[in-house]
Amino acid sequence: MKAMILAAGYGTRLKPITNNIPKALVEVNNITLLENAIKTITKFDFNDIIINVHHFAEKMRTFISENNFSANISISDEDEILLDTGGGLKNVHWFFDKEPFLLFNVDVVSDINLSKMMKFHKRSDALVTLAIRKRRSSKYLLFNEGNKLVGWKNQKNGEEKIVKEMKNFLKEMAFSGIHIIEPKIFELMPKENKFSIIELYLNLANNYLIQGFDHSDSQWIDAGKKHGLIQAREMMVNSNERKMNNIK
Repeated sequence: MKAMILAAGYGTRLKPITNNIPKALVEVNNITLLENAIKTITKFDFNDIIINVHHFAEKMRTFISENNFSANISISDEDEILLDTGGGLKNVHWFFDKEPFLLFNVDVVSDINLSKMMKFHKRSDALVTLAIRKRRSSKYLLFNEGNKLVGWKNQKNGEEKIVKEMKNFLKEMAFSGIHIIEPKIFELMPKENKFSIIELYLNLANNYLIQGFDHSDSQWIDAGKKHGLIQAREMMVNSNERKMNNIK
Protein backbone atom coordinates (compact mmCIF):
# COMPACT_ATOMS: atom_id res chain seq x y z
CA MET A 1 0.00 0.00 0.00
CA LYS A 2 1.04 3.58 -0.60
CA ALA A 3 1.59 6.41 1.87
CA MET A 4 2.90 9.94 2.12
CA ILE A 5 4.77 11.29 5.13
CA LEU A 6 4.47 15.06 5.57
CA ALA A 7 7.98 16.09 6.64
CA ALA A 8 8.66 19.47 5.02
CA GLY A 9 7.77 21.79 7.91
CA TYR A 10 10.12 24.22 9.65
CA GLY A 11 9.62 22.74 13.12
CA THR A 12 9.27 26.18 14.70
CA ARG A 13 7.79 24.72 17.91
CA LEU A 14 11.04 22.79 18.45
CA LYS A 15 13.43 25.74 18.13
CA PRO A 16 16.33 26.02 18.88
CA ILE A 17 16.67 22.27 18.20
CA THR A 18 15.57 22.81 14.60
CA ASN A 19 17.92 25.72 13.95
CA ASN A 20 20.38 23.30 12.34
CA ILE A 21 18.35 20.20 11.48
CA PRO A 22 14.90 19.54 10.02
CA LYS A 23 12.13 18.53 12.40
CA ALA A 24 11.98 15.09 10.81
CA LEU A 25 15.56 14.37 11.95
CA VAL A 26 15.01 15.33 15.59
CA GLU A 27 15.68 12.22 17.67
CA VAL A 28 13.55 10.50 20.27
CA ASN A 29 15.60 7.89 22.16
CA ASN A 30 18.20 7.84 19.35
CA ILE A 31 15.56 7.33 16.64
CA THR A 32 14.64 10.19 14.33
CA LEU A 33 11.00 11.18 14.00
CA LEU A 34 11.22 10.23 10.32
CA GLU A 35 12.53 6.74 11.06
CA ASN A 36 9.86 6.27 13.73
CA ALA A 37 7.12 7.32 11.28
CA ILE A 38 8.44 4.91 8.64
CA LYS A 39 8.61 2.04 11.15
CA THR A 40 5.11 2.83 12.40
CA ILE A 41 3.46 2.68 9.00
CA THR A 42 5.48 -0.17 7.45
CA LYS A 43 4.25 -2.43 10.27
CA PHE A 44 0.86 -2.16 8.57
CA ASP A 45 2.16 -2.88 5.05
CA PHE A 46 2.46 0.70 3.83
CA ASN A 47 5.71 -0.06 2.02
CA ASP A 48 5.60 2.37 -0.89
CA ILE A 49 6.24 5.79 0.67
CA ILE A 50 6.83 9.31 -0.59
CA ILE A 51 8.24 12.00 1.72
CA ASN A 52 8.13 15.74 1.05
CA VAL A 53 11.19 17.84 1.96
CA HIS A 54 11.82 21.58 2.27
CA HIS A 55 13.55 22.73 5.49
CA PHE A 56 17.18 21.49 5.33
CA ALA A 57 16.09 19.41 2.35
CA GLU A 58 19.63 18.28 1.52
CA LYS A 59 20.07 16.82 5.01
CA MET A 60 16.81 14.95 4.54
CA ARG A 61 17.89 13.54 1.19
CA THR A 62 21.25 12.46 2.63
CA PHE A 63 19.64 10.76 5.62
CA ILE A 64 17.17 8.87 3.44
CA SER A 65 19.86 7.77 0.96
CA GLU A 66 22.19 6.57 3.72
CA ASN A 67 19.61 4.41 5.50
CA ASN A 68 18.23 1.13 4.30
CA PHE A 69 14.56 1.28 5.22
CA SER A 70 12.31 -1.73 4.69
CA ALA A 71 10.26 0.25 2.16
CA ASN A 72 10.44 1.84 -1.25
CA ILE A 73 11.14 5.52 -0.49
CA SER A 74 10.59 8.40 -2.91
CA ILE A 75 11.17 12.12 -2.27
CA SER A 76 8.97 15.07 -3.20
CA ASP A 77 11.12 18.15 -3.56
CA GLU A 78 9.61 21.39 -2.17
CA ASP A 79 12.96 23.21 -2.05
CA GLU A 80 11.71 26.42 -3.66
CA ILE A 81 8.40 26.82 -1.82
CA LEU A 82 6.66 25.09 1.06
CA LEU A 83 3.32 23.97 -0.33
CA ASP A 84 1.38 23.44 2.94
CA THR A 85 -0.39 20.16 3.66
CA GLY A 86 -2.86 20.24 0.79
CA GLY A 87 -0.44 21.56 -1.79
CA GLY A 88 2.18 19.06 -0.72
CA LEU A 89 -0.22 16.22 -1.38
CA LYS A 90 -1.43 17.70 -4.67
CA ASN A 91 2.19 17.94 -5.82
CA VAL A 92 2.54 14.12 -5.69
CA HIS A 93 -0.79 13.14 -7.27
CA TRP A 94 1.19 11.14 -9.85
CA PHE A 95 2.51 8.82 -7.12
CA PHE A 96 -0.84 7.31 -6.16
CA ASP A 97 -2.98 4.77 -7.97
CA LYS A 98 -6.67 3.84 -7.63
CA GLU A 99 -6.39 2.53 -4.07
CA PRO A 100 -6.94 4.48 -0.82
CA PHE A 101 -3.68 5.72 0.68
CA LEU A 102 -2.27 6.97 3.98
CA LEU A 103 -1.19 10.53 4.79
CA PHE A 104 0.88 10.70 7.99
CA ASN A 105 2.50 13.61 9.86
CA VAL A 106 6.18 12.98 10.61
CA ASP A 107 5.90 14.26 14.20
CA VAL A 108 3.21 11.76 15.20
CA VAL A 109 4.25 9.08 17.69
CA SER A 110 1.42 6.60 18.18
CA ASP A 111 0.49 2.94 18.49
CA ILE A 112 -2.69 3.45 16.45
CA ASN A 113 -3.86 0.34 14.60
CA LEU A 114 -3.72 1.48 10.97
CA SER A 115 -5.11 -1.83 9.69
CA LYS A 116 -8.22 -1.28 11.78
CA MET A 117 -8.49 2.27 10.50
CA MET A 118 -8.15 1.13 6.87
CA LYS A 119 -10.84 -1.53 7.35
CA PHE A 120 -13.10 1.10 8.90
CA HIS A 121 -12.50 3.36 5.90
CA LYS A 122 -13.17 0.65 3.32
CA ARG A 123 -16.49 -0.31 4.95
CA SER A 124 -17.78 3.20 4.32
CA ASP A 125 -18.27 5.39 1.28
CA ALA A 126 -16.02 8.04 2.78
CA LEU A 127 -13.78 10.21 0.67
CA VAL A 128 -11.52 10.70 3.67
CA THR A 129 -11.19 9.09 7.11
CA LEU A 130 -9.46 11.16 9.80
CA ALA A 131 -7.91 9.74 12.95
CA ILE A 132 -9.41 11.68 15.87
CA ARG A 133 -9.35 11.41 19.64
CA LYS A 134 -10.59 13.02 22.81
CA ARG A 135 -7.85 15.29 24.13
CA ARG A 136 -7.23 18.94 24.92
CA SER A 137 -6.35 21.05 21.91
CA SER A 138 -6.38 24.67 20.81
CA LYS A 139 -8.23 23.66 17.64
CA TYR A 140 -10.97 21.07 17.19
CA LEU A 141 -12.70 19.41 14.30
CA LEU A 142 -16.46 19.26 14.81
CA PHE A 143 -18.42 16.07 14.10
CA ASN A 144 -22.05 15.05 14.28
CA GLU A 145 -23.26 11.99 16.16
CA GLY A 146 -22.30 9.77 13.21
CA ASN A 147 -18.73 11.13 13.27
CA LYS A 148 -19.19 13.05 10.01
CA LEU A 149 -17.10 16.21 9.76
CA VAL A 150 -19.31 19.29 9.93
CA GLY A 151 -17.01 22.06 11.15
CA TRP A 152 -13.94 23.47 12.84
CA LYS A 153 -13.33 25.54 15.95
CA ASN A 154 -10.43 27.58 17.32
CA GLN A 155 -10.58 27.54 21.11
CA LYS A 156 -8.18 30.46 21.51
CA ASN A 157 -10.09 33.11 19.56
CA GLY A 158 -13.53 31.52 19.34
CA GLU A 159 -13.43 31.37 15.54
CA GLU A 160 -15.76 28.69 14.22
CA LYS A 161 -16.68 27.33 10.82
CA ILE A 162 -19.80 25.20 10.43
CA VAL A 163 -20.24 23.69 6.98
CA LYS A 164 -23.62 22.13 7.68
CA GLU A 165 -26.19 23.25 10.19
CA MET A 166 -26.94 20.55 12.72
CA LYS A 167 -30.03 20.06 14.85
CA ASN A 168 -28.15 18.00 17.42
CA PHE A 169 -25.00 18.71 19.39
CA LEU A 170 -21.55 18.78 17.80
CA LYS A 171 -18.66 16.74 19.12
CA GLU A 172 -15.30 18.48 19.53
CA MET A 173 -12.52 16.06 18.60
CA ALA A 174 -8.80 16.66 18.14
CA PHE A 175 -7.21 15.61 14.86
CA SER A 176 -4.25 13.23 15.07
CA GLY A 177 -2.47 14.08 11.81
CA ILE A 178 -3.34 10.73 10.22
CA HIS A 179 -5.60 10.45 7.15
CA ILE A 180 -6.78 7.68 4.84
CA ILE A 181 -7.80 9.19 1.51
CA GLU A 182 -9.44 8.08 -1.69
CA PRO A 183 -7.53 9.16 -4.84
CA LYS A 184 -10.70 10.94 -6.05
CA ILE A 185 -9.54 13.78 -3.78
CA PHE A 186 -7.18 14.97 -6.54
CA GLU A 187 -10.13 15.70 -8.83
CA LEU A 188 -11.60 17.98 -6.16
CA MET A 189 -8.57 20.07 -5.29
CA PRO A 190 -8.39 23.81 -6.03
CA LYS A 191 -6.33 25.30 -8.86
CA GLU A 192 -3.91 26.79 -6.36
CA ASN A 193 -0.73 24.84 -5.60
CA LYS A 194 -0.48 25.92 -1.96
CA PHE A 195 -3.38 25.29 0.42
CA SER A 196 -4.38 23.62 3.69
CA ILE A 197 -5.74 20.07 3.54
CA ILE A 198 -8.11 20.80 6.44
CA GLU A 199 -9.57 23.77 4.57
CA LEU A 200 -10.14 21.48 1.61
CA TYR A 201 -11.92 18.94 3.80
CA LEU A 202 -14.19 21.62 5.24
CA ASN A 203 -15.02 22.85 1.75
CA LEU A 204 -15.91 19.31 0.65
CA ALA A 205 -17.69 18.13 3.80
CA ASN A 206 -21.13 19.32 2.74
CA ASN A 207 -21.12 17.13 -0.37
CA TYR A 208 -18.75 14.30 0.52
CA LEU A 209 -18.34 12.08 3.55
CA ILE A 210 -15.32 13.13 5.59
CA GLN A 211 -15.53 10.86 8.61
CA GLY A 212 -13.73 10.47 11.91
CA PHE A 213 -12.06 7.33 13.22
CA ASP A 214 -11.98 7.58 17.02
CA HIS A 215 -8.77 6.04 18.36
CA SER A 216 -8.98 7.44 21.87
CA ASP A 217 -8.10 3.98 23.18
CA SER A 218 -4.59 4.12 21.68
CA GLN A 219 -1.51 6.15 22.61
CA TRP A 220 -0.70 9.30 20.67
CA ILE A 221 1.88 12.07 21.10
CA ASP A 222 2.55 15.26 19.15
CA ALA A 223 6.35 15.14 19.13
CA GLY A 224 6.53 18.37 17.14
CA LYS A 225 6.76 20.38 20.37
CA LYS A 226 9.27 20.20 23.23
CA HIS A 227 6.92 18.79 25.85
CA GLY A 228 5.73 16.26 23.30
CA LEU A 229 9.30 15.05 22.79
CA ILE A 230 9.57 14.28 26.50
CA GLN A 231 6.25 12.42 26.43
CA ALA A 232 7.31 10.50 23.32
CA ARG A 233 10.51 9.35 25.02
CA GLU A 234 8.54 8.07 27.99
CA MET A 235 6.00 6.36 25.72
CA MET A 236 8.74 4.56 23.78
CA VAL A 237 10.52 3.43 26.94
CA ASN A 238 7.30 2.07 28.42
CA SER A 239 6.45 0.33 25.15
CA ASN A 240 9.85 -1.37 25.02
CA GLU A 241 9.52 -2.47 28.65
CA ARG A 242 6.13 -4.05 27.90
CA LYS A 243 7.61 -5.90 24.93
CA MET A 244 10.46 -7.24 27.06
CA ASN A 245 8.03 -8.39 29.78
CA ASN A 246 5.92 -10.17 27.19
CA ILE A 247 9.00 -12.00 25.91
CA LYS A 248 9.86 -13.14 29.42
